[in-house]
Amino acid sequence: MSRLPLIQPETAADETADLLAGVQQSLGRTPNMTKAMANSPAVLKGYLGFSGALAAGVLPVHLRERLSLLVAQENGCDYCLSAHTFLGQKRGRLDQDQIAAARRGEADEPKTAAALAFAKAVLRSKGGVDDADLKAAREAGLSDEEIAEVVATVALQVFTNYFNKTADTDIDWPVVRHDH
Repeated sequence: MSRLPLIQPETAADETADLLAGVQQSLGRTPNMTKAMANSPAVLKGYLGFSGALAAGVLPVHLRERLSLLVAQENGCDYCLSAHTFLGQKRGRLDQDQIAAARRGEADEPKTAAALAFAKAVLRSKGGVDDADLKAAREAGLSDEEIAEVVATVALQVFTNYFNKTADTDIDWPVVRHDH
């Protein structure tokens, strides 16, 4: 059972109700994570703004989903791993092999593999990547804009991972567990 109350759209206050209605309209559902975030309209608004901004960025959805899978696996967040396995299949059109590879930080396409390797370096160094990490990403064809968005995607996913682990959010996706 979630350690933070799940705010139901039908009982939410004005601003929170509007935010949750937007989530429902966008996803066709209101995930438990957003219901838990709705305990603070500022948190939910911040998440939705950051997520929406990155969705309009240059990284394709399949890469954002792969990055999300990697971060969830690295951080041991089963809620996010479950959500992004589902969303990776639906929005990112990833197959089971691509999902499994992303969780390991791997991909067949060289540029995608480089983005995942860079994201893993960002995660494991807590942002303290070295010049060689940046050089490898650039040599694989990542632009500075893409590098910036990889870092931002990692940061957003760390936030959602930490939030869901802290809240112990009830998983409302087909359940996937992280590898220990």
